Amino acid sequence: MSVDLVGFLGVVLLAYVVPGPDFLVVVRSATEHPAKGRAAALGAQSGLCVHMLAAAVGLSMIAARSPAVYDAIKLLGAAYLVHLGVRAVLAARRTARERALRRETAARPEDGADPRPPAEDGPARGRWRSGFTQGFLTNVLNPKAALFFLSILPQFVHGGGSASRQIFFLGTLDIVLGVAYWFALVAVAARLGAFLARPKVRHRWELTTGWLFIAIGVGVAAAA
Repeated sequence: MSVDLVGFLGVVLLAYVVPGPDFLVVVRSATEHPAKGRAAALGAQSGLCVHMLAAAVGLSMIAARSPAVYDAIKLLGAAYLVHLGVRAVLAARRTARERALRRETAARPEDGADPRPPAEDGPARGRWRSGFTQGFLTNVLNPKAALFFLSILPQFVHGGGSASRQIFFLGTLDIVLGVAYWFALVAVAARLGAFLARPKVRHRWELTTGWLFIAIGVGVAAAA
């Protein structure tokens, strides 16, 4: 097997460093809980596995050559990004209401309400499932990921061997590197969790990421 590993690694690292929908999903999940961030990272890389296998057997070629299929995938991905954005914006509004309620409760301690902040969202299993699902759907519904495997990977494949096997090797390497990158990013983002847990900061963070998701989703849909 003969592949251009140096050139391939450079392209892969550049692709991961440039922020995209996966970046937003992983970072936002990590600031909620490190385990959810790691689940989102594994979900995103599992989505890449789907694209890699599709490219290896030529299914991505069919999607790329069929405008209807390609546009359908783009619109589904756009709709899901908008869905995530709307959820984040609604969460920001809920955070603002909770902050106002805590201020009222602090001013009226005789009501007997519990002044402690709300408990962390959901049990560990539900948190992991939510993060994984968001990461997986964001990636698997992104046709650009399919086109990466279809158009970029073959540029680093050389003759003298099975093209499918070489694509599979490069795709596996891409996925492994991605897991390492995302986990490092999760570790950094998780350290910001306490800062982002402050009600005012959390409100602004959720509002900003929510509108970013919506803007990306609308942009994808408009380009379809």
